[in-house]
Amino acid sequence: MTAKSRDTFGSRFAVIMAMSGSAVGLGNIWRFPYLVGEYGGAAFIIVYILSTLVLSLPVFLAEAIIGRSTQSNTFGAFQKLAPGSKLKWLALLTVITPLIIFSYYSVVGGWSVEYLFKSMTGAFTNQDLDTVGTFANFISNPWLPLICHTIFLVATVLIVTQGVKGGIEKFSNWTMPLLAVLIVVIMIYSVTLPGANKGVEYLLKPDFSKITGKAVASAMGQSFYSLSLGVGTIVTYHSYVNKKENLIVSGAGTAVFDLFFALMAGFAVMASVFAAGIAPGSGPGLIFESLPYVFTRMSASTPVVSSIIATLFFITVLIAALTSAVSLFEVGVAYMCEETKFTRGQASAILGVATWIVGAVSSLSFGPLKNLTIGDYTIFGFLDMISSNILMAAGALLFSLFVGWKMKKVLVYAEFTNNGSKPFNVAVFKLFYFLIRYVAPILITVIMVTSFFA
Repeated sequence: MTAKSRDTFGSRFAVIMAMSGSAVGLGNIWRFPYLVGEYGGAAFIIVYILSTLVLSLPVFLAEAIIGRSTQSNTFGAFQKLAPGSKLKWLALLTVITPLIIFSYYSVVGGWSVEYLFKSMTGAFTNQDLDTVGTFANFISNPWLPLICHTIFLVATVLIVTQGVKGGIEKFSNWTMPLLAVLIVVIMIYSVTLPGANKGVEYLLKPDFSKITGKAVASAMGQSFYSLSLGVGTIVTYHSYVNKKENLIVSGAGTAVFDLFFALMAGFAVMASVFAAGIAPGSGPGLIFESLPYVFTRMSASTPVVSSIIATLFFITVLIAALTSAVSLFEVGVAYMCEETKFTRGQASAILGVATWIVGAVSSLSFGPLKNLTIGDYTIFGFLDMISSNILMAAGALLFSLFVGWKMKKVLVYAEFTNNGSKPFNVAVFKLFYFLIRYVAPILITVIMVTSFFA
């Protein structure tokens, strides 16, 4: 796949849907609601929105500039922009990191496959179901999570194998609007449940007493995590973006869609959680332990409606997981296609097998391999910690420092403003350049330090 034969996204809609697909994922449905619950509801959301505007969007645009200006994978991009420099080897980390994340992300994606099956077969109409115990028994099972992990991974590989237009664009164009409709339907249903008003109030009335340094760092980190920054996905996807595209419009469109989805998921989950009398800060198991409990409670009066809503919810979770997984996997495939002689199909197969093996070990760390630890972490926990706390932030720091200090300012300006043809982009360029040079590196460093010591 040479630069001349590279696919490009067919329209601005396709660009925004693909970028939103990369951004919208389990981070919005699984991670965002429990962090909101832990750090003061609306107060956390306010900090999260500010973080998106001041930190995440500028870093997003910096990655977009690198990708579109070079029309290359992350490794190739640094070869072009800094020829002879050793920076390309640092950039290789941003090829490896998304594959590490994809390997264990596929395990969690597999959980959504199992819970969708449970929803469709009426498992959550059993009011005596121990949802916490059910989840614990499932993930500790040596075989069933592996099967689900395999199904999820194979689905991702098949989509990426079809290419940019035939696979990624077509999948994103259909699934992202569907995802938006599904989350709105679930949210509307959730906020009409008896007692849900307390959940809505929780999300609208800020409790600033819970905004500590750790809470601020968590909000910045979540904004970062949600937009898939620092892992090469934005660079890779923007290498498929037409030179005429307005980067601010596509970047802001992605951020708005991501924020919309996170807020809708927050209302959908928190309204249900309060309606069921569950603690809002229940932690990462919220959607796999607490939400099924909500569905069992619903089934007491409306078992059919309960099954339908549960099915819709886990379809939403699965689609969101797949759209992000596709972008993570594409980074490695693009690298192999452009830097080696492998075809897209061969690269997908090789990386699919490699990530399946790592994912299988991660999955087994909840069961037979739970005593195999690295420090205080299981294999799954270690991969999550090192990628989320170190590698993602390191990648974002590399991108922001490169655009702010290494890349020629005239080239950054040309990409940001489409050679001066976009008046608004010209007007805000100085602000962007200031944020990416000075503010972003400091805030990213704060996130990294806080992850270790808070």
